[in-house]
Amino acid sequence: MAQGYFITGTDTEIGKTHSAVQLIGRWRSEGKRVVAMKPIASGCEVGADGRWINDDVERLVAASGQTDRELMNPYRFLPAVSPHIAAQQAGVVISLDTIKTHYQRLAEQADVVVVEGAGGWFAPLSDTLFMRDLAWALDLPVILVVGMRLGCINHALLTVQAIEAAGLTLAGWVANRVVPDQPAYEDNLATLKAHIHSPLLLEIPYGKEYSYQD
Repeated sequence: MAQGYFITGTDTEIGKTHSAVQLIGRWRSEGKRVVAMKPIASGCEVGADGRWINDDVERLVAASGQTDRELMNPYRFLPAVSPHIAAQQAGVVISLDTIKTHYQRLAEQADVVVVEGAGGWFAPLSDTLFMRDLAWALDLPVILVVGMRLGCINHALLTVQAIEAAGLTLAGWVANRVVPDQPAYEDNLATLKAHIHSPLLLEIPYGKEYSYQD
């Protein structure tokens, strides 16, 4: 059975997909079979053939070489809104059991499965479920993507605390520079290293692709 990781973030638009792509590249360069999963994707464009296209899913497909988008992405919605709102508007109930079934099928094909969440740790999936509950249902160690900008220390440490409170393992974290000139960047990074007792897996510069061969 494959080793899985659940990718979450300190917020939305802080580089979860970007970080997932870099991790996929790293593990593939080590000779591992890696597949990706984006269980829930909000925000799609309609292609010429009528197919709903999500940019995050396409980037994961390009990184992993997968072709079965339905297996890796069971829930896809047109509007770029919170998953629970998109599901309500579409009349869809997001099922954790369905996602678990898709995950298990993917895990049979690979050495590593990278599961990317949507939004942050407490992004709602319904009136009663949050992204946290999906990570818990899959029972995966978590990788936290920290969007390096003003306020990131508070957001990161609160999320770390919430992950640990859910009884899940924080396997590591990623420092992704989402602004070109964060004041006192090195000091912020040092503070996070001192208080997050899990390894820093990647430090991604602003506006650049991280090279896992460096």
